[in-house]
Amino acid sequence: MRITLADDSALLRESIAQLLTAEGHEIIDSVGTATELLAAVRVRQPDLVIADVRMPPDHIDEGIRAAMEIRSRWPGVAVLVLSQYIERRYATEFLTGTGGIGYLLKDRVSAIDAFLDAIERVGNGGTAFDPEVVRQLLLHSRAESPLNRLTERERTVLTLMAEGHSNSAICDELYITRSAVEKHINAIFTKLDLPPGAAHNRRVLAILEYLRADASDT
Repeated sequence: MRITLADDSALLRESIAQLLTAEGHEIIDSVGTATELLAAVRVRQPDLVIADVRMPPDHIDEGIRAAMEIRSRWPGVAVLVLSQYIERRYATEFLTGTGGIGYLLKDRVSAIDAFLDAIERVGNGGTAFDPEVVRQLLLHSRAESPLNRLTERERTVLTLMAEGHSNSAICDELYITRSAVEKHINAIFTKLDLPPGAAHNRRVLAILEYLRADASDT
């Protein structure tokens, strides 16, 4: 993939660049500010942007706001944001979009295999949500959310879906059969009132349902 990196830490950018280059990816731009990121994407759209949530000059939310602008202006560009913190309001607004999005805590970058897997999923139009991000957003969902219709097991399955696990991976994680996983997922779709006609999108729509609920509560 053609990748643009954006982080005010030159050392982190170089480390990620070396890792991804070794995996066969091409780093087409490496920048340190949100302004530079938007300019770089405007000139030549990459397949994937990896950006820090907090960037100069204020180190508050410049990176994730740039990420949302990229998703709005260039929807074909996948975006994976990295952060040391969970920015609830912007996380939910950013993640309530189509596929090709991800939100990881920076601590996860050291888990190289998982990080590379997240990059592949997001770059290929999927999602990769950090388990802690998912947990925090679930904890703050509104009381009247349709998520309350789900059983504890269905919530667990939905959380694993949000983290990007396939049905087979969920089987392995929960030590249950594939048919049991499919039964839980179909129950989730039904309880969240997701129409059967959108088969290839229902998984993402289910994941985003609780994100929308959380966004409306902030």
